[in-house]
Amino acid sequence: MARLHVESWRQSYRGIYSDSFLDGDPLPERIAAWTQRLASVEDGCFTIVAERDGAIVGFVYVIPDDGSPNGALIQNIHVRPGLQGQGVGSRLLAEAAKVLLNQRPSAALSVWVRADNTPAHAFYEALGGRRSDHKVGGPFADGSLAPVVRYEW
Repeated sequence: MARLHVESWRQSYRGIYSDSFLDGDPLPERIAAWTQRLASVEDGCFTIVAERDGAIVGFVYVIPDDGSPNGALIQNIHVRPGLQGQGVGSRLLAEAAKVLLNQRPSAALSVWVRADNTPAHAFYEALGGRRSDHKVGGPFADGSLAPVVRYEW
């Protein structure tokens, strides 16, 4: 999970995250973060993975209640570079929505996206997400702050 997360950042976040961060070694921090996430089941957060030929090719991590009135929050969704645009992300998002419907039928689903992440905006809009809010978000993995936009379903 951590390796895919870093690989996805390096491929898809060039020009969004700082080059010094992407060219450094973010793997140890991602290993620690994913170890903690996957070990903690009491908070209701969940991860759905997509596999192909026994390898993880994508994942979505959802926080069912982030304390806001906007319901569940997609914290991360990543697909292995080279497999983007093949429906993996769409299926992950659909599976996350199914889990949420079973847990909390009235829950909304949202995601915050950096304003400069044009491919992510296109992805969420193609899946029917609607822009509902904006703010300055962060700090992000590279320590930056940046404008973000919320998409909701």
